[in-house]
Amino acid sequence: MTKVDNGSENGYDIIHGYVQTLDGSPGVYRMLDAQMRVLYVGKARNLRARVSSYARPGQHSRRIARMISETRTMMFLTTKTETEALLLEQNLIKQLKPLYNVLLRDDKSFPNIHVTDHDFPQITKHRGAKKDKGQYYGPFASAGAVNRTLSQLQRVFQLRNCADTMFETRTRPCLQYQIKRCSGPCVGRISKEEYRASVKDAQRFLSGRSTEVQEVLAEQMQMASDAMEFEKAASLRDRIKALTQVQSVQGINPRSVPEADIVGLYLDHGQACVQVFFIRANQNWGNRDFYPRVEADMSHAEVMEAFLGQFYDNKEPPRQILLSHDIENADLMTEMLSEKLGRKVDISMPQRGEKLDLVSGAVRNAKESLARKMSETATQKKLLRGVADAFGLDGPPNRIEVYDNSHIQGAHAVGAMIVVGQDGFMKNQYRKFNIKGEELTPGDDFGMMKEVLSRRFKRLVKEDPDRTLGHWPDLLLIDGGAGQVSAVHEIMREFGVEDIPMVGVAKGVDRDHGKEEFYVPGQNVFALQRNDPVLYFVQRMRDEAHRFAIGTHRAKRSKAIGATPLDDVPGVGAARKRALLAHFGSAKAVSRANLVDLKAVDGVSGALAQKIYDFFHEKG
Repeated sequence: MTKVDNGSENGYDIIHGYVQTLDGSPGVYRMLDAQMRVLYVGKARNLRARVSSYARPGQHSRRIARMISETRTMMFLTTKTETEALLLEQNLIKQLKPLYNVLLRDDKSFPNIHVTDHDFPQITKHRGAKKDKGQYYGPFASAGAVNRTLSQLQRVFQLRNCADTMFETRTRPCLQYQIKRCSGPCVGRISKEEYRASVKDAQRFLSGRSTEVQEVLAEQMQMASDAMEFEKAASLRDRIKALTQVQSVQGINPRSVPEADIVGLYLDHGQACVQVFFIRANQNWGNRDFYPRVEADMSHAEVMEAFLGQFYDNKEPPRQILLSHDIENADLMTEMLSEKLGRKVDISMPQRGEKLDLVSGAVRNAKESLARKMSETATQKKLLRGVADAFGLDGPPNRIEVYDNSHIQGAHAVGAMIVVGQDGFMKNQYRKFNIKGEELTPGDDFGMMKEVLSRRFKRLVKEDPDRTLGHWPDLLLIDGGAGQVSAVHEIMREFGVEDIPMVGVAKGVDRDHGKEEFYVPGQNVFALQRNDPVLYFVQRMRDEAHRFAIGTHRAKRSKAIGATPLDDVPGVGAARKRALLAHFGSAKAVSRANLVDLKAVDGVSGALAQKIYDFFHEKG
């Protein structure tokens, strides 16, 4: 239900008016301002009791009092249980991003190691839904942590990392075999039984049984030595050394904690850092720091509970979560995460022993990370003030958007936008644009930039016409000179947003890095001193936009190169595409195959074979 204020009531009166209509059900409430923007989302075991607490003046912190004073409308959703209310609250916070809630802004998924289901399993990095068959190990804190572990595991166990299509079409060993990072199963250099044994050893290691693996390898080395197979013994010795190196790189390897997330929180003057260590199979699989948006009067318990709810909203929790600070609704959080995992999750705040040492280490890391972050933020704010002075802005920009294009003679053209703000590069705001204009001349950079800006601002005008969501830029940086700036200025006039400053950045004489020239509508071309920190900052932004554009272009080009006519056949997915290519050798051979041969392919039914046959022959 919703009630809209007529302008005469204050926030306390509005909230008090709702109390009479509520009962003691659990649920979620939303506070909205006069523009219907969501100020706060909260949960309640008892909606009537919780909302009535806001209706009593003089009992709140400045932040809560300010929030109440801005409230003009409230909305409510009742739930069957308190756990449902907690889950709904976290979903709404992540969706609506209310102004007065703790908000976790970095919400990326974490990578895993995937051992595939295959006669000769592949070991590879995996991110996203676990749809493919096989064993998954993780999560790891970063792609770098996964890559380091995979590199060492390849040295130790020599498992393949190539795709199935490449594996099935090899006729000679690849470079990985030559440098002893693969045992060459694709060309029969190792039997299925021996390869399976290596896979089991790798899985034992990833399951925390590294000592057992080392003992087996040591026995095999001694046996090879006794049999005077010194080359094999030396190879096994090197594998044992590599395995030891993996363990030393991991650092923290707690014996009393087989599986847990270690969560350490540090607060300082309205800033927060949460450090999470991922412990799996008694091994440290990396750590990650997070900087949730908080207010100075928020307690450790409030921040920690909000972080846990949002962090695990789209992630599978471990069996144990060790916290540096307790939370108010530990029972609800435990019940919610246990339902999500499908087995009991234990949430605790250790008081002694190895577990306390782990949590203390996480808090120490959080404190150090926050200090570095605050130092970087101070430098960033100084640079933004310098940008304002250099380009004659009214004040330091909160959001700078930088645009660039990438193509090869017009082919696979893409546009890229990066965003820079008070905290540096805002990578979750980056956007890529596939250039769609069919009338564009190949290589027409002006036309490409016009298409990108048109799509960007058409969407902004539609979704946020009042500029209240923080998505509008305070400054546009364009990679290019007078022509590009003129094209952008024309687009801005068409959308009626000529008040946004724009600057073109072009290489100067001899395209020398450091002699950049700047183009601002209505001004003469100018340059900055070579040693000006603002010049370096602009170069970094321009180079980051170029990097992102090039990366997007390469990905699009690679996808096009790997495309085949099979991609357009209804009912042929990735697995059947691999099977067809492995059986016939090429897409052209598939297109020429008769119906009998198509039916002979593993996984291709008679009906699908008919579809494939008809697709190619009707097209021909």
